[in-house]
Amino acid sequence: MAHPRFPGKSIDVASNFSYLTVSRPLCVNGTPWILYLLEECVDNVWEYWSVVIGMISMLCFLLSTFPQVYEAHRNGKVEEAMSFGFLLFLFSGDLTSFAGCYLTSQLPIQIVTVIFYIFTDTILISQFLYYKIKNSSPRKNPLLKWLCFLWLGLATMVLLALPKFLTDNSASLDIQSTSNKGRTSGYVCGYLSSVFYLSSRFPQLHKNFKRQSTEGTSYLLFALAMMGNGTYGLSVMVVLPSLKGSRRDFLLKHLPWIIGSLGVLLLDLFVTVQFILYRKNRSKKSSGQLKAAEVEPLLCEEEELSVF
Repeated sequence: MAHPRFPGKSIDVASNFSYLTVSRPLCVNGTPWILYLLEECVDNVWEYWSVVIGMISMLCFLLSTFPQVYEAHRNGKVEEAMSFGFLLFLFSGDLTSFAGCYLTSQLPIQIVTVIFYIFTDTILISQFLYYKIKNSSPRKNPLLKWLCFLWLGLATMVLLALPKFLTDNSASLDIQSTSNKGRTSGYVCGYLSSVFYLSSRFPQLHKNFKRQSTEGTSYLLFALAMMGNGTYGLSVMVVLPSLKGSRRDFLLKHLPWIIGSLGVLLLDLFVTVQFILYRKNRSKKSSGQLKAAEVEPLLCEEEELSVF
């Protein structure tokens, strides 16, 4: 299943999800909705729950960026809170995951999911650049807002048209070529995406530490990512009892993705610690602003009295 939000899952062609081929036997006892949606024959309870947990994991990643988009709009100072390195590495990870999905001829639902991730990355990066230019300029520029809307509209149209274009082209590709050269290139993209996802957390950790604050960032972004990575690992472990082959070989084949997923999960725990530690700084800052707001009218009254 394509999960570009955690390393390597997008090109994990050896996992539970694969294309049906002509030589593949009919799925008699499989779950109908899984067969229709994912083209995977699931005929035992372990594989069924592995698929369900994997879908929950994908949903967590689908929802993870929206709280940050709202927080950036509400705060208006996203360039001070978010690290551009974090956004850039996140976008690079999704882009290489998309390449892996395409090169290994993943299912249409997987390609669409990856493109949706890239779309949300585009929104986050556009927000970052918009507020950075807006807040650094001394005068208001109405053209900036229209350019931003135009850019997002153009990106939306391209990303909406891309899935059909890619799936149509994928259907015409030579199957043998895809299974050899494409699969190897897909795994290379998967390893690269693992590096990008792991690297994305370090700029944000440094940014939070330097500011001694997490204000302007949404914790739900990291909380949902932790849920997504945790459920991914669980989906891999749940399927182990139903394996007919060697479990050791299965784990070794999935080891890079498991390490990458757990690595991101561990780094997000450090981000969680920062949110807890720096919460006191946020409350002190809020109370200081409140006191300043209360004192300011008194100072104005004193100035007026001194004039008289």
